[in-house]
Amino acid sequence: MAMGDPLNLDEVGEWAGLWWLPDAPGEQIPGVLRYEPDNGLTLSLIGAFEDRIMSAVAPGLVALHEGSRTWDVIHGVAEQREISLLGCVPNGGKRVIAARVKSPDKQSVVATTALIGAHVISGDDAAFFAAEVSVEDLGLWAASSVFEGFLSAPNGKPDGSGSISVKPVEAQTIIVDRTEFRLVHQHTLPFFDQRRGGTVGRMSDTVFMRIAPASPSSLNGALSSASLVQDLIALATHRAAGVIWLRLELAKSDSASRDDRPAMRRYADVLYSPSAFGRHDAKAVDHHRVFFTCASLSFEEVIPRWCKAHARLHAATNMILGLRYAPARYVENNLLTAVGAAEVLHRGLGIDEKPFAADEFKAMRDAMLEQVPEEHRDRFKRAIRNDPTLRDRLHALAARPDQDAIALLMPDVDHWARRTTRARNDLAHEGKTPNHSIEELIAVVEVTKAVVILNLLHELGLPAERQREIVRDHPQLRVTASAAREWLVAPGEDS
Repeated sequence: MAMGDPLNLDEVGEWAGLWWLPDAPGEQIPGVLRYEPDNGLTLSLIGAFEDRIMSAVAPGLVALHEGSRTWDVIHGVAEQREISLLGCVPNGGKRVIAARVKSPDKQSVVATTALIGAHVISGDDAAFFAAEVSVEDLGLWAASSVFEGFLSAPNGKPDGSGSISVKPVEAQTIIVDRTEFRLVHQHTLPFFDQRRGGTVGRMSDTVFMRIAPASPSSLNGALSSASLVQDLIALATHRAAGVIWLRLELAKSDSASRDDRPAMRRYADVLYSPSAFGRHDAKAVDHHRVFFTCASLSFEEVIPRWCKAHARLHAATNMILGLRYAPARYVENNLLTAVGAAEVLHRGLGIDEKPFAADEFKAMRDAMLEQVPEEHRDRFKRAIRNDPTLRDRLHALAARPDQDAIALLMPDVDHWARRTTRARNDLAHEGKTPNHSIEELIAVVEVTKAVVILNLLHELGLPAERQREIVRDHPQLRVTASAAREWLVAPGEDS
């Protein structure tokens, strides 16, 4: 099958076909697969797979057990395409044991992932040559377009004439650890839609990322690649970036060519539930709210750095971006997540400097242990660690990005570090924060998030001047800096 339009994750789809278990291809059951963004994948069968859990306890005697079977994969064919359903769980049905009139059973099966266009045995089946993914605002981040507009204005006044021209954009390519990343523009041909009330001219430009490892990859590998791109755009745009579509190029193309033409590429569309669904027709984010694009940090620079940072700082990245994808409703949850992300980031950056030299610390600890009763010595020894405190970690993180940007964000780093440490410790150890107002806690959360983000941008090599512009001009960072001046300055200091 040739390359067609990918299946958008925000659109409903339905496939009527035949379905079977991989170890019983001859026992095919008719049914309809339906995909809905809010409800996921549901297979409605006219018939049923055996979902009862049974065991033979004696010759001719079978015992039925509680629960029901699940299936790692179900295969199907529909609309001239192979389909694989992964992570399948029965979701009710109607099985009649003794009926007056014989008729087919019914069964409903819920799946976590569907591959429309390929049969695989599992999510680790290395069956794909490349993954192509479209993410919200990827085109804005690419800072390039096939379109150019010209408006005629003789004597400084528009006369109603002008033109829109199309010039193909060459794909940008970089290889990182034997994996090729390619930023691709794909545009449609001009189309004139004749309406009774007028005519509309239309073209579209789609930007997507193609990731091709040196050797065939699996569905699970493709999902990781999609997450890598999604997280990069979420960081760059400072918002939850949804996946619009994901498709995989099969490693084995059509074997037969026609009229001496090369074999056609075959693709499989992936339907799944990413951390955020992309809305393909939604308006792009305001460019003033974007931290960086390929114009401020080139594609060839940012991809290798992001691959390295994403692998090394994956946990911290997940925590801080999680506040964008699914923000908690209560400030206490956000406090623990933001401060936890800062701690994890500090460890991931490898700047865990010990407060004391190893020999000096051992001598001090041994001297203290001599004063502790024998029965409590092991417990006391585990409690004494030569690690930086949370306050030390926050100071170290604030010292990494451009210091002028940090000064614009908050006037008193030490007060922020002390109040953040106090708030986290009060909540974690006492279960409440009696020494902080809600307004101060919100300021602590937002400033800590901003420090983590500035560290990630610093790791990507974002220029110092751009870091300052972000803090000074980004609407949300301006509000955060204002809150820091109001709530995170030591009493008596000029804010």
